[in-house]
Amino acid sequence: MKRVLKTSLVLAAVIAIAANAQVPSWPQPTRDSRPWSYWWWPGSAVDEANLTRELERYSAAGWGGVHIIPIYGVKGAESRFIDYLSPRWMALLKHTVTEAGRLGMGVDMTIGTGWCFGGPEVTEVEAAAVVVSRKWELAAGAALPERIDKRTAQALEAFAPDGRPENLLPLIQDDGAVRWTAGAGGRTVYLVSQKPSGSRVKRAAPGGSGFMLNPFFGQAIRHYMERFTRAFAAYDGPLPRAMYHDSFEYGVNWSPDLFDEFEKRRGYRLQSELPALLGASSDDHTARVKADYRLTAAELLSDNFLPVWTAWCRSRGILTRNQAHGSPGNLLDLYAATDIPETEMFNADRSTVVSKFASSAAHVTGRKLAASETGTWLKEHFTETLADVKNLLDQLWLSGVNHVVYHGTCYSPDDAPWPGWLFYASTEMNPRNPIWRDVPALNSYIARVQAVLQEGSPANDVLLYWPVSDVWHDPQRMTAGLTVHSRAWVEAQEFGKLAQRLLQRGYAADYISDHQLATARAAGGDVELAGGRYRALVVPATRHMPLDTMRRLAALSAAGARVIFDRELPADVPGLQDLETRRAELNRLRAGLKAADAEQALAAAGVEREPMWDRGLECIRRRAAGGRWYFIANRGQSPVEDWIPLATEVRSAVLMDPLTGRAGLAALRRGGEVYLQLRVGESVIVRTYESRRQGAAWSYWKPGAARQELQGQWSVKFLAGGPALPEPHTTARLESWTGWSEAAGRFAGTALYSIRFDAPRSQAAAWNIDLGEVRESARVRLNGRDLGTVFMRPFTVRAEGLKPRGNLLEVEVTGLAANRVRDMDLRKAPWKIFHDINFVGADYKPFDASKWPVRDSGLLGPVVLGALDRFSPR
Repeated sequence: MKRVLKTSLVLAAVIAIAANAQVPSWPQPTRDSRPWSYWWWPGSAVDEANLTRELERYSAAGWGGVHIIPIYGVKGAESRFIDYLSPRWMALLKHTVTEAGRLGMGVDMTIGTGWCFGGPEVTEVEAAAVVVSRKWELAAGAALPERIDKRTAQALEAFAPDGRPENLLPLIQDDGAVRWTAGAGGRTVYLVSQKPSGSRVKRAAPGGSGFMLNPFFGQAIRHYMERFTRAFAAYDGPLPRAMYHDSFEYGVNWSPDLFDEFEKRRGYRLQSELPALLGASSDDHTARVKADYRLTAAELLSDNFLPVWTAWCRSRGILTRNQAHGSPGNLLDLYAATDIPETEMFNADRSTVVSKFASSAAHVTGRKLAASETGTWLKEHFTETLADVKNLLDQLWLSGVNHVVYHGTCYSPDDAPWPGWLFYASTEMNPRNPIWRDVPALNSYIARVQAVLQEGSPANDVLLYWPVSDVWHDPQRMTAGLTVHSRAWVEAQEFGKLAQRLLQRGYAADYISDHQLATARAAGGDVELAGGRYRALVVPATRHMPLDTMRRLAALSAAGARVIFDRELPADVPGLQDLETRRAELNRLRAGLKAADAEQALAAAGVEREPMWDRGLECIRRRAAGGRWYFIANRGQSPVEDWIPLATEVRSAVLMDPLTGRAGLAALRRGGEVYLQLRVGESVIVRTYESRRQGAAWSYWKPGAARQELQGQWSVKFLAGGPALPEPHTTARLESWTGWSEAAGRFAGTALYSIRFDAPRSQAAAWNIDLGEVRESARVRLNGRDLGTVFMRPFTVRAEGLKPRGNLLEVEVTGLAANRVRDMDLRKAPWKIFHDINFVGADYKPFDASKWPVRDSGLLGPVVLGALDRFSPR
């Protein structure tokens, strides 16, 4: 429906309602809508009592589940180590899943220890492998200068000057001699074999060390899963919710059956193209051979690797979680092959466009959950704030994620000295970290938002085709991992440029692969898939399109679906076999199609964009009964306070604050515009309805004239933390507590600030209490009434009903662990006591906080009361 964006009179800010009328409530949080966390078990040195204590703490903080990953152990705790999948380990798994269930939590587990798949049962033949090649230039009449190992040789191919190949493999004798000499003009001979890449399970736990398996080699994963079959055959406990495969870090480009698989799938011998595969030419022929090789590798992952372990899990009623990124395969297909696709954002290395690969796979195939590894190397250890986590969360949700998994927490027994047992690549989200005190406020925010984002179905209008063949058509290298870190594979491609442009213009889009397109059908001009209907399918400028895909697009277009080729039609087909025949058919199909500017074509087709993106707001939408859910975040540089148009039919809208839980009917005006007030970093849920609703109105506030800084004596009492509680302090000047004493300078924890004050003489409907600078979070009470927890700028709460005299303001401020860790490193306290990599910083060098400056902590202020007046937007 076409939206009218011009200014118009307000229809009605609020409908008059009865005093007891209610607006629609929040969706009920569930186990899956609450945050989960990676839960590392160092050395698997766990016991029932500590497992239960840890789980109860996580549950009390608002977690929905944990994900067990056994890793290397702690020095001095070797006697507690437990071998992975041993009877004792399985008994502890049973205890964990049982106790989690008692607490309303779930449990996932990695299929292995550390990452990636691998361990002691993986043989050299089944290990992740790389190709090994030798090359000889032989004159006419010359024989090979050395014997060939018949057992390991996979190809021995001679090439004449005109490129004609000759297979010498059958000529290798038992003693390694090759009864052959080079013909006229000489020959170039290639010998191909393989060797283990050397990739071993990273951060392996006891019982889990060994080679990473070869994910291209079906035999390897089949053999690998036999260990789990044996372990679970005698298991009589409740099963984990899901089993997990981490990001692709195998270091592999070959397998023992690659030549056979290639010929079966591509229709020609790869051995006959060894100069192109192994050489350094940059011509189109080389690119086509390597594209065929990469397609084969991708199919081996899709056909021989994923189906084995996913089928093993599903046959037992266990879901599957998979991180496809890093692999050389088709990410959309690999994500979609499991029940819960999972992406990640790493430190400042964040891309909404890349993260949408995982969520698109979920949306297109109708999966309910799209997960994310959340908080990996968010910042340097012990300096991450809850505000930092919230900023990351908002971007992940805008990317289509709706199931965050903290990265993470580490099991630590209660007898371990502070800071306990830790994992290095983590936001230390554990009960020993001071920030844990106010984590429940963040977890409540997550539970509310994700309860919404798990409702209904995605409301994305556009399908954007991903031409992976253009990525694979590259004469350089062998395989190239498609990682979340180095993103030229998407950002340098026309696809990535168009995806970013559509995103910034406010078009809601999902990506689709060649394989997924095969299931698409036209439905009333839309494109219909298992996950829902899309208004249009956009094809970016594509150089190499598989013929089956072009046929499918032409058929969809002929059936009335809106298929838009952005600016140009596909130019060529990928690969080498039957090239001219396939090119001819592509050209015939091209003749019946036209190209157009994608944005202009979308507008002409009535596909609406969300104009709020022009104002610095970002959003993601879900379909709901009789309307939509919107998650809207201000990730820009300026506050937004204005009428914001929504690209949907709106007769009523409810604003819902996920930080506080409050809700009310929004002010609306013609054209589906809702009045929003969002400061930088803030977010809101908007529930729209196509019919009129009744309920309590949302309260809009604006600053009044009165403003008063709180003056007087602040009493400060340290409540919790360490290494010891500093003495109480009284001050008329708010400043970092670190300067008050030596003990305060190394303290990490919480202090209670309290002050009594008289109300300003001016009258106001309410008062804004602005705490100024807070390092780093605060719980606020006024006259014994809880006003909320704040952990991001601006640190403000709203208060009503001030007493004329003697108001008591109490602010419990929690700082970071940084100063305490700094002090420990200055004193060379032995807390970094872990095997393997021990404990490194974000630069992967040994962690040392001794040179850190002392970090400000506490309530820095100034604390200011500001009058607030209600207003009705006009």
